[in-house]
Amino acid sequence: MKQSNQLISGDQRSILIWSFNNNNNSWICTQTIQAHNDWIDCLILNNNEDLFISSSNDKTIKFWIKQNEWICQQTITDHNSYVNQLSLNEQQNQVISCGSDKLILIIEQSQNNKNWIVKQKIEVGCEGYRLCFINNNLFTFQPRSGNLMYVYEMNSVSQQFTKSKKITLNQQGNDYSTLFPQQFVKQKQLLMNKHLKSINLIRLTQNSEFKVEQSIQFGTISIYGQLSHDGEYLITWDGESKEIQIRKFREE
Repeated sequence: MKQSNQLISGDQRSILIWSFNNNNNSWICTQTIQAHNDWIDCLILNNNEDLFISSSNDKTIKFWIKQNEWICQQTITDHNSYVNQLSLNEQQNQVISCGSDKLILIIEQSQNNKNWIVKQKIEVGCEGYRLCFINNNLFTFQPRSGNLMYVYEMNSVSQQFTKSKKITLNQQGNDYSTLFPQQFVKQKQLLMNKHLKSINLIRLTQNSEFKVEQSIQFGTISIYGQLSHDGEYLITWDGESKEIQIRKFREE
């Protein structure tokens, strides 16, 4: 978390809340939540840091709010299989999810009672591991198979998301590696997308096109990592080198 010296982690069923103890320079678990009935695939936190959302192989998405401790506010059960990835929009009032059931859910927060409601179900015809809001009206989706990434855009009349573009990537095949979310850095207009043995850095241009600017190759599909919030650093770990590698952004 940015606003407090805390960290959230997930494992097979539990979510742990950690606080940093300055006295002995160590992290202490301050709350253990029996959150799900299977592996936790994704944890995302809102900007105010008073809500986080979790998804799991138990087919559920859960919304957690901060009171004295973190408690479950709501559970969404509309997926029929593993829920692999979540993303929260800029306005913080919509969540998208993708799963092994070949569905994308658009979940919106009601202005009246603040409950989260499934507003749209998109049948994508393929399992997806990665998706990411670019802005309130645009998101990207990476299927597990093939060499394409798709862009979905909000239709201003129907207020529904529809597929509008496809982006060709440099590798084709089946990716079995989850737990590496897509990430969009607004100040650089840069999307990071892992697919198979590559990390693709994709620029959103001024005319709203997506251009693959760099593709970093690894010797394995087992890659995990994240960009820093300003997009200046990329940190990765991969199953071949078994190294933590840090790369610095350089404009060319």
